[in-house]
Amino acid sequence: MQHSTMRGTPLHGPTRAARGRRRLAVVVAAWLAFAALLLGATGAQAQETDNSGVAGKTFVIGTDTTFAPFEFRDSSGELTGIDMDLIRAIAESQGFEVEIRSLGFNAALQALSSNQVDGVIAGMSITDERRQIYDFSEPYFESGVQMAVDQDDTTITGYQDLAGKTVVAKTGSEGEAYAKSIADQYGFTVNSLDQSATMYEAVKSGNAVAVFDDYPVLAYGVAQNNGLKTVTEKVPGGSYGFAVNKGQNPELLAAFNTGLAQLKASGEYQRILDKYLAAPQSAAPSTFLDLLTSSFPALMKGLGNTLLVTGISFAVAMVLGLVFGFFRVSTSKILRGIATVFVAVFRGTPLLVWAFFFYFGIPQLTGQPISIWVAGVLTLALNSGAYITEIVRGGIQSVDPGQLEAARSLGLGYGKSMQRVVVPQAFKIMTPSLINQLIIMLKDSSLLLAIGFAELLYQGQQIYAGNFRITETLFIVAVIYFVAIMALTWLANTADRRFNK
Repeated sequence: MQHSTMRGTPLHGPTRAARGRRRLAVVVAAWLAFAALLLGATGAQAQETDNSGVAGKTFVIGTDTTFAPFEFRDSSGELTGIDMDLIRAIAESQGFEVEIRSLGFNAALQALSSNQVDGVIAGMSITDERRQIYDFSEPYFESGVQMAVDQDDTTITGYQDLAGKTVVAKTGSEGEAYAKSIADQYGFTVNSLDQSATMYEAVKSGNAVAVFDDYPVLAYGVAQNNGLKTVTEKVPGGSYGFAVNKGQNPELLAAFNTGLAQLKASGEYQRILDKYLAAPQSAAPSTFLDLLTSSFPALMKGLGNTLLVTGISFAVAMVLGLVFGFFRVSTSKILRGIATVFVAVFRGTPLLVWAFFFYFGIPQLTGQPISIWVAGVLTLALNSGAYITEIVRGGIQSVDPGQLEAARSLGLGYGKSMQRVVVPQAFKIMTPSLINQLIIMLKDSSLLLAIGFAELLYQGQQIYAGNFRITETLFIVAVIYFVAIMALTWLANTADRRFNK
């Protein structure tokens, strides 16, 4: 009988200890696989949780109107630029939608503070002061400041030539902060404006000798034949960030950061920058007719909005004016007092104050957003309603008091006497003033651009922000206003002659 030469080891099969070690290895491997699967599921669930905060949602994003190449409108009227491409690409990668509102820098920040928008991307520098009010994303662009002068100016070659002169910078920008920081050192005055295109025009017209602006904005403007040239090196500036209100929309901020990191990793971020900064497309020379042809559709859209908001507002203002006008001539002291307060408040305060109050103030007080159309109609209607109240009061009081007395002596009551005798005569007296008020309202509607209402002048600003042809664009806008007002005046006078024969 043969035996194994190894003690305790049978000839056939493993020992009990070996089998135990093998089972232990299998169990450990199974647990490791289960743990890996669990961690993977947890990670997937976490990723799903991260995206679930924004996926499928629509966020309203405020932006500037004239800050090429970060946000501006192209020849087709489409809002484009670095900021617009970034936020749209991030939204697509993170599964949410964005509604862009082109408001202007200051108006966009006010809209954010009043919760009219969920976030702002407008080439905004991240500062300690702004961090106290807003939460910022990771920086998406490192900026810098340069100074530019008129392309034909040979007297200004640096900061040392600015003594006793005026320069311009954009309100709230890094350029403004830097210009003010060296103003005393070099002895110049800083005038702050809201739009880059307006600043460049101020330099070209001689109202300022130089402009301080972010270097990519200047570089793009020079490429678009804005009539300027840079004369200083870039001074390192701040970092641009996407902003939300302090403590609000953290999921949107996290999604922006995640999407930005993905764009940088894929190379898409750099492609977006290169599209506008590496070799910006120079503006091809064009004639005035080319400008008119390309801008006409956008201007007609603005004119349509102007006429519509004017018509709605005038109808509301007429109702208010008639009601409070009769209150003004009422025998009741209470009704007269109410009408007097209404006229004093809305006729004695600037129209723009009410535009900002209705669009930005009311949402802050109520916590509910308000449509820009509602804000625009309320602004124009209440302001004009106060003036129409006085027109109605003056028209009624211009009718000979003997007319009312004669009607009453014939047995008509006060109401019937006013309705059949006094008011028809008063309306004939009021008509020219009412037509005039309608024209004033149409022109006043241009002030609504301050809250981002897309009326005629707003569309004009959008056009010259991209092509820097301010004078020609504003001339076209002025002609359209003139034609519209003349046509409206003719229609109103025709109606007056027909109904007041």
